[in-house]
Amino acid sequence: MDNDKPLQPETEDEIEIEPVRQSSDKMLYCEAESPPTVEKVKPARENSETDLEIEDDEKFFTTGQKELYLEACKLMGVVPVSYFIRNMEESYVNLNHHGLGPRGTKAIAIALVSNMAVTKLELEDNCIMEEGVLSLVEMLQENYYLQEMNISNNHLGLEGARIISDFFERNSSSIWSLELSGNDFKEDSAALLCQALSTNYQIKKLDLSHNQFSDVGGEHLGQMLAINVGLTSLDLSWNNFHTRGAVALCNGLRGNVTLTKLDLSMNGFGNEVALALGEVLRLNRCLVYLDIGGNDIGNEGASKISKGLESNESLRVLKLFLNPINMDGAILLILAIKRNPKSRMEELDISNVLVSEQFMKTLDGVYAVHPQLDVVFKAVQGLSPKKTIFLLTNPMKLIQSYADQHKITIVDFFKSLNPTGTMKMSVDEFQKAMIEQNKVPLNQYQVREVIKKLDEKTGMVNFRSAQAPRRSPFSARGPGWADFLEHDEAIATSLV
Repeated sequence: MDNDKPLQPETEDEIEIEPVRQSSDKMLYCEAESPPTVEKVKPARENSETDLEIEDDEKFFTTGQKELYLEACKLMGVVPVSYFIRNMEESYVNLNHHGLGPRGTKAIAIALVSNMAVTKLELEDNCIMEEGVLSLVEMLQENYYLQEMNISNNHLGLEGARIISDFFERNSSSIWSLELSGNDFKEDSAALLCQALSTNYQIKKLDLSHNQFSDVGGEHLGQMLAINVGLTSLDLSWNNFHTRGAVALCNGLRGNVTLTKLDLSMNGFGNEVALALGEVLRLNRCLVYLDIGGNDIGNEGASKISKGLESNESLRVLKLFLNPINMDGAILLILAIKRNPKSRMEELDISNVLVSEQFMKTLDGVYAVHPQLDVVFKAVQGLSPKKTIFLLTNPMKLIQSYADQHKITIVDFFKSLNPTGTMKMSVDEFQKAMIEQNKVPLNQYQVREVIKKLDEKTGMVNFRSAQAPRRSPFSARGPGWADFLEHDEAIATSLV
């Protein structure tokens, strides 16, 4: 879509370009008149000109948003994207995988210079290259409404990193969330980006996953994290950090005071780095979410991490999935949490670990001290049939029995747990309420099953899901709630 000649519409997502009354060899002036009902004062700038705008010698050419985009497409020699035209007044625009190329991206950028509606823009996998990202950052110097942008998987390389770094150093836009995953960034790119982020505190959420950072990149990132006071979420998964780079990264994290979410999964840095991670957990006071799955951390590493968990007071989620940890390492982790009375841990993900009945007894003791905790493991080995039935007893049937005895509905029971009395509740709050309530005592596994049935996959549970009427097994709409009750009970009975 980046040809010199205009393309003909080939899909329903492309439309004919309308004729325009006048043409110009110059670039299109992009600052269309803003609706008079919206006011926003932009910061004073010494020079706001970019190559996305043009002045007529006698007057400014202004036009509507749609017409502006169509004229820009004509100027760039690309076919307009009808989805963009239909949604350019929405707050969220998803143009992932549209094959825009640099010219198509520039046409989008021209239209967005004066757009006050779009706050989140997705442009992943459009081969925008460095020319396209240059158009976007020039647009962002004028647009103070766009806040989140995804330009992942666009082959930006070193020159793209340089353009973005220059943009970071200007610190002159409203962008706070930027996704740069899979853009062929290497060590030199890390140096540029980290230098800019050492002074830019506007960016709060940054995704640098699926790039090619290694030890030198880890050192640059560690130095940046030691002084950055803006970032709250950083994704560095699927890079190539080894021992030196990962340790340097951890050193920077020790004193960081703003980062709450960090994803370091799938880097394979091994047990040697686990000691540094344990020190991060011991000293850091703001990290809430840490994903170190798939890093070749075994029981030795789990032991080092557990030392940090014994004194950590901020971490709530620790993901260790796909590490070669067995039940011995898992016990070290849960006992470390138990020994810490100030632990705020809510989820420990060791979901590839097989555990024993003895582990379950130890875990019950941990749950008694920290009822908010949920340990996710693969399965329990060697359980007696009687114990298996206890663990798998259908929680909804227990709740239904309680509701019938008290002449209320299941929905009434759930609503009684919600302080607001509404039909929805956050998963975290609902889980805590279900564990703490004593009307229908449930174990952690039963609570998890209830959440699965009510979860909307948006971080909320919806009690209306418990209202589903009983349907025929042959219903086109699928099984109802009563069918779930019978199905789960049959599974438990079959295990005896």
